[in-house]
Amino acid sequence: MSKPAKPTARFRALLARRKLTMMPSVGDAFSARLVASEGFEAIMSSGNATSATLLGLPDIGLMTMMENAQNAGRIAAASGLPTFADADTGYGNALSVRRTIMEFERAGVAAIMIEDQVTPKRCGMLAGKQVVTAAEMEMKIKAALDARTDDDLVLCARTDARAVEGLESAIARAQIYQRAGADVIFVEGPRTIEEAQEVARNIDIPLLYNVTPTGSVPALNVEALEAMKYKLLICSVYPILAAIPGIQSFLRTLKTTGDVAKAGANAATMAEYLDILGFQNWQKYEGEYAIAPDKG
Repeated sequence: MSKPAKPTARFRALLARRKLTMMPSVGDAFSARLVASEGFEAIMSSGNATSATLLGLPDIGLMTMMENAQNAGRIAAASGLPTFADADTGYGNALSVRRTIMEFERAGVAAIMIEDQVTPKRCGMLAGKQVVTAAEMEMKIKAALDARTDDDLVLCARTDARAVEGLESAIARAQIYQRAGADVIFVEGPRTIEEAQEVARNIDIPLLYNVTPTGSVPALNVEALEAMKYKLLICSVYPILAAIPGIQSFLRTLKTTGDVAKAGANAATMAEYLDILGFQNWQKYEGEYAIAPDKG
């Protein structure tokens, strides 16, 4: 039996095809299993979602590199999907980027994104961002490419310059990052469809698009993005936002009524929960490794 292709090669294959790949953004291993169970082909380990679910803190540069890398590894392992990991700014200068690539690659991700914000960064949806010089980001890209041991590991370069310096500067930076060797470009925060189209016209390598819940970015769907030749779509923290009402409804009903059954009326079943976790496989393994009782 032939071995399955490594995650990095699988991700490269997704980038090489004509269609766009959707990557739901999660921050924990259980959500990663949900994504896999719904038949998605790739997944994003979101820095924002990781900071929220792992630490209960906002995405303003409070999470350490190792916390993020280890969690990305758990997401990759739990989902079995090629995992696109948000590695923030690379956690420092070009030397820090080398270490970051080493740790995320060791964690088993298929792609790594670094951005040109200053360290510490903040979520792209928040005001008050600052960016490093394009020259400094170039060196970070060079360091990242030098550090990877698997040539199939995909490097995505993200620029947050649209909110700081304007669209023209963001596109100029993206072109510099493309020439520096990035495999994918993410220009964060186009304000209009026309801006998203302008980005696509000026970049020759695969592009990533992020639909955010703030409404500042056009909520383009797969069909529209494919027409512009974008290759990857992420969805910010939408999976967490979608889960919040259900959890709050259970807790509020429980608090006001004291009735667990009533509070959980719309909850998933225990069987569904165990199925997502792969419990039947673990039961099978338990039977395979069981020791026969001693009859002596």
